[in-house]
Amino acid sequence: MIDGLRVLAIIPARGGSKGIPDKNIAPLGGMPLIGWTVKAARASEHIDEVILSSDDDKIIDEARKLGCNAPFKRSPMLATDTSASIDVVMDALDRTPGYDIVVLLQPTSPLRTAADIDGCLRAMVNTAAPAAVTVRPAADHPYLVFSQDDQGRLSHFTRPPEGASLRRQDLPNAWCLNGAVYAARCDWLRASRSFLSPQTVGFHMPTDRSIDIDTPDDLARVRSLVPFAS
Repeated sequence: MIDGLRVLAIIPARGGSKGIPDKNIAPLGGMPLIGWTVKAARASEHIDEVILSSDDDKIIDEARKLGCNAPFKRSPMLATDTSASIDVVMDALDRTPGYDIVVLLQPTSPLRTAADIDGCLRAMVNTAAPAAVTVRPAADHPYLVFSQDDQGRLSHFTRPPEGASLRRQDLPNAWCLNGAVYAARCDWLRASRSFLSPQTVGFHMPTDRSIDIDTPDDLARVRSLVPFAS
């Protein structure tokens, strides 16, 4: 609970990963990948309940062993390659009513900590924002990113102000979503159907904790950073 508001954490973990078979339960540091997210969520000071949303029996069994509640099995219609995350969240909220704030924690961000989760929640509540998400420093500044036309000519994706210095040390800060924590007030999220809006605030996370596992190379990189990696 935070500021008198009840907080539900949802861990979405469908089966059928193509790039990394059984990705969500792939071994990492002596436990399945999903275990890192369950552990961080259960260590949060503000989360009241942690639930899994999955269509896969193996993932459900592993999550329950780790102490994560799995009160339902997700419909196959919400577990396809094209299923929208917001529909998964809405389904879980409908099945688990009674919460004021929802936190979406993807298991592909195993290096996110309980402090990151709680910091994101506090950033939202302390600023009276409807939502908050975690962000990392942008690897490439938008002022230095270009598109090309069919003749190879470059144009800025985001044009810098006239006369602005493009030296890296002079560039304004730029941030990217890192996918680790998405938090929102439930009523607002039902109406907006997105965690992102002009009112959403960003909570800063360092790059070294912002790895999002999408490919075998990502998993290998995290395994090299985690002690006792499998």
